[in-house]
Amino acid sequence: MSVKFQDYYEVLGVKRDATAKEIKSAYHKLARKWHPDLHSGKEKEEAEEKIKKINEAYEVLSDPEKRSKYDRLGANWQGGQDFQPPPNMDGFEFYTTTGGGGDFSDFFEMLFGAGGFNPNAGGPFGRAGRRARRGPVKGQDVEARLELSLEDVHRGAETSIQLSLGHEVKTLNVKIPQGIGNGGKIRLKGQGGEGFGGGERGDLYLTVHIRTHPVFKVSGSDLEAEISLRPEQAVLGAEVAVPTLDGSVTMKVPPASGANRRLRLKGKGLNSKSGPGDLYVKVRIDLPDYIGPEEQELYRKIADLRKGR
Repeated sequence: MSVKFQDYYEVLGVKRDATAKEIKSAYHKLARKWHPDLHSGKEKEEAEEKIKKINEAYEVLSDPEKRSKYDRLGANWQGGQDFQPPPNMDGFEFYTTTGGGGDFSDFFEMLFGAGGFNPNAGGPFGRAGRRARRGPVKGQDVEARLELSLEDVHRGAETSIQLSLGHEVKTLNVKIPQGIGNGGKIRLKGQGGEGFGGGERGDLYLTVHIRTHPVFKVSGSDLEAEISLRPEQAVLGAEVAVPTLDGSVTMKVPPASGANRRLRLKGKGLNSKSGPGDLYVKVRIDLPDYIGPEEQELYRKIADLRKGR
């Protein structure tokens, strides 16, 4: 009996010498993309077929024993080709297929038998087609992007978001912990994909992305801002107002502070779990729009004094 050959490496998009880590990474990426909970209508039907193939490929390639047996068939087969057990493979046991076991292809069952499923293999994204064999299964964990203002990340806040999950549209209230930082994750338990066979819902993980701020640049928990000094302030030093996330503060600028000099205000940066960062203030020299005759005369005297230096 011939069946259609399944190229499991092609299904997962990995090379035949891929490491276990690469196979697992490829599987999780594809499973997130094609999980049926994230699709509807005809796309959902397509996703259900895709996820079965992805599950089957990972079932084989994540199990060293199955992968070794599969690799012994050779690398010259292509997905979809008619496959019939070669007569000259000594010690290689094939099984009579059941003619459509549901979860796995005839090709899989020819190689590993109908009982070839390993309940310990696979990950949380590949269980949709296995509920009949595994009982209740927790739903898929879902990841989403959460854009926040710098002020909300600094102080902590509460916000509401709308999330589309398959055919569902949810409005969720989210508590933003103070100092979570760019790239931090917030877990909302039980707000992910639906479970199977009575299993509980998965979780929702929100990855924080801080919006661009008109005043501050963010570097970890440190901030950077600019201040403008008049020439006499830069030369003689001055006390100037500097913006921070907690309001304006007065900073003493030392004499001879040239353009692009960076001055540090300790502890005036972004709140974080390890404590507040620092604020680095970059000096910019700003000429007045109008310089009167008396001021021009003074600048000429300064220029004369500096001749020959």
